[in-house]
Amino acid sequence: MALFLSFCRNFQMLWKNSLHQGSSPRNQIFSVLYSSFHFSKKEQRYFSLTLPFRQNVKATNLLVSKTISSSKNGKGRSKQNSSVSPHPLFSAGTAMKKSEKLGYKKDQQHDFPISGPEMLPTKPLNSEEWEKIKENFEQRDIFENWIMAQMIKYNCAIDIAKSLLSWIAKKNNGIVGYKLLIGYLTLCVSQKQTTEVIDVYEIIKTRYKTLEPEGYTLLIRGLIHSDRWRDALILLEDIKKVICPSKRNYGDCIKGALLHQDVNLAWNLYLEMLNRRVIPNWETFQAFFDFAKGVENNQLERRLLDILLYLRHNQMYPSEPFAQSIKAWFESGKCLVCGRMLESIHLNSEEYELLKQRVLKNVLDGGDQYRKTTPKEINRFENFIKSCPPFDIVIDGLNVTKMFPKVRESQTLLDVVSQLAKQNLQVLVLGRKHMLNGSSRWQKSEMAAVQNMAYCFFADNVSEDDAFLLYATLHSGNHCQFLTRDLLRDHKACLPDDNTRHLFFKWQQGHQLVFLNYYPGEKVIFQPVLIYDTVVQTTGDSWHIPYDENMVERYSYEVPTKWLCLQQQN
Repeated sequence: MALFLSFCRNFQMLWKNSLHQGSSPRNQIFSVLYSSFHFSKKEQRYFSLTLPFRQNVKATNLLVSKTISSSKNGKGRSKQNSSVSPHPLFSAGTAMKKSEKLGYKKDQQHDFPISGPEMLPTKPLNSEEWEKIKENFEQRDIFENWIMAQMIKYNCAIDIAKSLLSWIAKKNNGIVGYKLLIGYLTLCVSQKQTTEVIDVYEIIKTRYKTLEPEGYTLLIRGLIHSDRWRDALILLEDIKKVICPSKRNYGDCIKGALLHQDVNLAWNLYLEMLNRRVIPNWETFQAFFDFAKGVENNQLERRLLDILLYLRHNQMYPSEPFAQSIKAWFESGKCLVCGRMLESIHLNSEEYELLKQRVLKNVLDGGDQYRKTTPKEINRFENFIKSCPPFDIVIDGLNVTKMFPKVRESQTLLDVVSQLAKQNLQVLVLGRKHMLNGSSRWQKSEMAAVQNMAYCFFADNVSEDDAFLLYATLHSGNHCQFLTRDLLRDHKACLPDDNTRHLFFKWQQGHQLVFLNYYPGEKVIFQPVLIYDTVVQTTGDSWHIPYDENMVERYSYEVPTKWLCLQQQN
């Protein structure tokens, strides 16, 4: 038996890749009487509704993969040239530049009332307060629809929207117009309020035999994130009785199936789309590749290759986020030399629950936390978290903004939140109250924009917010990531035993985002988190061993970047 030894500089790529940066285009009024809608404490009960919103897309560098293949003598090599450009007439973005030069405008201006987040209430209002606002509004005949449109545009809090509908229902004997109902549903779906979505679904089911397309689309998108996700398939069948479902309807049902690990159902829906000549959108293609990252499944791999062949045969050009997802799938946890899958860094459900319980007990509920944060504020924070949907990203706002001292803090925070919000991620920003006071470094307008795009919790200025960061991230689930430059070593040290500290470090490596580059006012680039565990690994006929490089000093909280790959040869 012989051992074949190979040295790898970095395990994060399956093949060598080059990134090419360039421009790329993107590309009947019904009235309903509700008998039990629950609103704020001060309001009466008129009817019961609630739902979530659309979620989002990552702007990253366009990918060109270089595939290296070796012949028997090791000399065979093929590369894809990333520097070849098409004829200028056919280059991406040419048509848009030409139209701009000729003075064409994408959108026409309309004579609507002045809008902005400052026009919206900051808390639920009672009927008298809503009446007063309407009295001061010039175009009273469109007030209700206009204010609902503003709530959707600026992602208003659900409780405020509920108070609006409560007022409308109260003055109309419990009747709410269909357009307003759909507007409220849109707001709920955008915020992934799954419990509320199910409530609305049950109400609509009892009142209507069929819906118009927008209603079906909103309900499907809202249900796929809940344990009632299969009801979205029932709605899809209802649509088929009247018209062919849209690519969005199919795509949402496919995402729901993948979210709940039913890949065969997702693939059958995809094939059904193609048979009906419905072309999937990029988010649907991307959902398959995102699902497959780190999964070793030959059948799934063949299906993904079928998708790539479909793109080739139909001369389709992936969007940037989809291209990055393809790249991540090729690179996901495989050895650069032997191609074997490495052990995932993500905790299983039992490990995650163990870590969650011990961190919350030792870091937030005990230890020295009370010396920096009062029990009253901890209780306020816990109630705030319970009132919010699960987050995708938790940001230590003050910590992050200190990373770029030459840039205004509020601008840095706004740039980060804006980019994440465009990807339809549920974002929580943790900060201190002084960030709202207004100064040359913390502009009130920029902080107002941050609060309209993300959930925000501002603690007392003397409070320690690291524990809040850990609590919110762990409470949101194993998918949630966090952004801070803090290494959290003090909190790791609070944990009771070596096993829990090991789980914490492993979880931290797989969930902590780090800045790679930042262009103020333009783009924020994050370094991908690790997806494989940096420990000695074996598959029986191979070993993968991370090791320290000569002359490179590694701190205790760091991991090696060089690996030894040993393969058994027969």
